[in-house]
Amino acid sequence: MKIYTKSGDKGETSLFGGTRVPKHHLRIEAYGTVDELNSFIGLIRDQQIDKHKIRILIKIQTDLFTLGAMLATPPEKEKLKTGKDRLYITKINEESVDFLEDEIDAMNETLAPMTHFVLPGGHTTVSFCHIARCVCRRAERLTSQLSEESAIDGQILVYLNRLSDYLFVLARKLTIENRAQEIPWIPEKKK
Repeated sequence: MKIYTKSGDKGETSLFGGTRVPKHHLRIEAYGTVDELNSFIGLIRDQQIDKHKIRILIKIQTDLFTLGAMLATPPEKEKLKTGKDRLYITKINEESVDFLEDEIDAMNETLAPMTHFVLPGGHTTVSFCHIARCVCRRAERLTSQLSEESAIDGQILVYLNRLSDYLFVLARKLTIENRAQEIPWIPEKKK
């Protein structure tokens, strides 16, 4: 299989099912941002973290590929026949969201309650989590905008929302594990 096809040399690409759209199409922006998020999660996974977190991050990366495929499929192509000659991908569902919630709850049990917003940073791995969280929020915003133009599976938005929560809690957990300082945001008072 050749990596380059030259079919996108004029600024267009194909969605799942063959529909051609400009590379700046909102659907492309949404799943392209999910791809960017997936790369940042790979960067977190490459840090010195425990094997359990690595397994969780690999599952999340796999789920993000599924979510990207869902976004790459326009509504009119969702009912394509499946079979041995067709690609069939499972969908993000409630179980995917429940998995994230269970991981958030497990980490939260070991964390002090939140009393302030927290300034991102303190350790490189923590900072990567916050960057991924911000990219996740951007993917969520783009997907929300796309949902106003075209039907999308509602579980996509739920999953992205919960994933950003997971990344925030992971950042807090890794702050403790790396003996970094969590700095609260305390607004300056007017003089």
